Amino acid sequence: MSFAWPLALWALLLVPAAVALYLLLQRRRKRHVVRFTNLDLLSNLVPRFPGWRRHLPPALLLLALGALVVGFARPQATVLVPRDEANVVMVMDVSGSMEATDVSPDRLVAAQEAAGAFLERLPDDLRVGLVTFSEREQVLSLPTADHAAVQDAVDSLEAGGGTAMGDGLMRATEISQLGLDGGRRDGSDGDGAGVPAAVVLLSDGANTNGQTEPAEAARRARELGVPVFTVALGTEGGTVEAPDGRVVPVPPDQETLGQIAQQTGGEFFASASEGDLVGVYEDLGSSLGFVEEEMEVTAAFAAAGAVLVLAGGTLSALWFGRLP
Repeated sequence: MSFAWPLALWALLLVPAAVALYLLLQRRRKRHVVRFTNLDLLSNLVPRFPGWRRHLPPALLLLALGALVVGFARPQATVLVPRDEANVVMVMDVSGSMEATDVSPDRLVAAQEAAGAFLERLPDDLRVGLVTFSEREQVLSLPTADHAAVQDAVDSLEAGGGTAMGDGLMRATEISQLGLDGGRRDGSDGDGAGVPAAVVLLSDGANTNGQTEPAEAARRARELGVPVFTVALGTEGGTVEAPDGRVVPVPPDQETLGQIAQQTGGEFFASASEGDLVGVYEDLGSSLGFVEEEMEVTAAFAAAGAVLVLAGGTLSALWFGRLP
């Protein structure tokens, strides 16, 4: 927490000063009571130790003083607020290796569940696109605020074929540049200038198809300022059964995915279970869908001070028939 007027916090010294004054008044009160010579009668009129109710209203007023002083210093807190505009493109591997069951129930279903969690975390107005790749890349949804339509596209995915990761990433980078009217976000033929973009790439294997190498696609993303967050799905022991009956190992290519993230300024994640994958996508939904902003919270401290003053005054009036 920061303060617009930090020098005003020196006024917090009034709180310990007020505490010292209150304790001094309590001592003087005791001395005055002792002057009452009939001690037997005094013990019936005044308890030996003051009850806690006597001190609660003043304590509330002291807390109110502290809250009001902090509020006067204009405190500012860092809060998460939804992005007004952004394009986030999910790139999902739907190659044959996504049928591996080392991630329960299988890799593709786990990826679909994670994509759903990702969409739920995003603000309603943030635009999401979807690109898939197997033998070739395919755009299933341009960036849109209609998250339900994107979810429907995710639910329709089926696995099969090779892995054209580079082509999928290149296509996703291209559509991440689209503005609100379908023009490029750099303002060349649309109104999307300045709209931030990011790509979330999930794959479970090495690039085996396509015309673009993943490194080339990563260079293009870096040139356009698009960070790529990569997720490697699966375990080293993952396998699928080929049409001829052979058991084919399909370990995730963590090295390539890590290099893509590092080169573009994104972040790399490895997920070996459905729970891990959902957690990663939920975190990405929060980090990509929201931004940190400084917000003044003076009103909250002022309100807290007013409530404490009201509570202290009310209790004193109810218990002792006077204000503290």
